[in-house]
Amino acid sequence: MSTARHILHAAIAATALVWGSAHAEHVRVSGQVNLGAHYPAHGYVTGSLPRGSLNIAFNGGHHFYHRGVWYRPWGGRFIVGFPPFGIVVPILPAAYATVWLGGAPYYYANGVYYAPAGYGGYTGVPPPPGADEALGRTPEPAVRPAAPDPIIYPRNGQSAQQTEADRQECNRWATTQPSAMADASVFHRAVAACMDGRGYSMK
Repeated sequence: MSTARHILHAAIAATALVWGSAHAEHVRVSGQVNLGAHYPAHGYVTGSLPRGSLNIAFNGGHHFYHRGVWYRPWGGRFIVGFPPFGIVVPILPAAYATVWLGGAPYYYANGVYYAPAGYGGYTGVPPPPGADEALGRTPEPAVRPAAPDPIIYPRNGQSAQQTEADRQECNRWATTQPSAMADASVFHRAVAACMDGRGYSMK
């Protein structure tokens, strides 16, 4: 009887160990969740791309990738945003966190989740269920609206060339304002104020 009881206890312990291992493997995070990378804010606008940016064509459009930051054309300049789901990059950013869900790895950096692509590289994917919670993040909205191109009206009859020159100057000036690099709304307000001072209306 004692032998049977020992066998039963051993079987229960082994079952618990196997279940606990499987459960731990279901959601596991490795790497730095707070990555500390200084990314420009989504919505930040720049007149030029960083050197070494990758030009990735996808669904008839062009997206530019540089060290975990995604850019798209925006009225003659480039705006920081999210990549479309399904786009593939050859390498991950230098800093990322790995989330294991159901035995499959997902890689998180700068608001974007990536999964291994079957033919090499990594593809942008929607946030896997449970991943944001595992990372301690607030889930992103299901739909990420793209910022529309601004409409600039030259109140003083400025030419197109002058308008573009003034816009670039205001863009550079806006980056010097406190918090503009971290908060896109501050950047846009600074650009609008600068353009208004030069005789333009922006909507």
